Amino acid sequence: MHKSPALRRYNYTVLGLSLAYMGALFGIVALFRTRPPHGALAYAAAILPALPLVGIFLAWGRYLTDEPDEYIRMLTIRQTLIATGFMLSATTIWGFLESFGLAVHIPAYAAGILWFAGLMLGGCVNIFAVRTGRS
Repeated sequence: MHKSPALRRYNYTVLGLSLAYMGALFGIVALFRTRPPHGALAYAAAILPALPLVGIFLAWGRYLTDEPDEYIRMLTIRQTLIATGFMLSATTIWGFLESFGLAVHIPAYAAGILWFAGLMLGGCVNIFAVRTGRS
């Protein structure tokens, strides 16, 4: 399995940011349930759990630029394009369904969840392409 220094750095970064996300999310949910903040503090608190996720997106971009193997970088870029296309398509379709009262509202942060699911889909496409010689 390919494990470049760039990939190792990405994995450690994502691990740390994921732990920060979990801590921030649990803490902020507890705060809003027990002693809801008001005003600017409420906005700052609500944004806090999103920051580690933004960091993960930035770490992905850094990995793409730091990966020295051109073939692996190409596969990763294809995976990213598939993820982005999947997320944009799903959110656009859902947005129209929601606009016409045919679907319930889903919070905007679900776009990030769809993007991560799209990365998994893109990884499956890459596995298929490599195994069939179409990479």
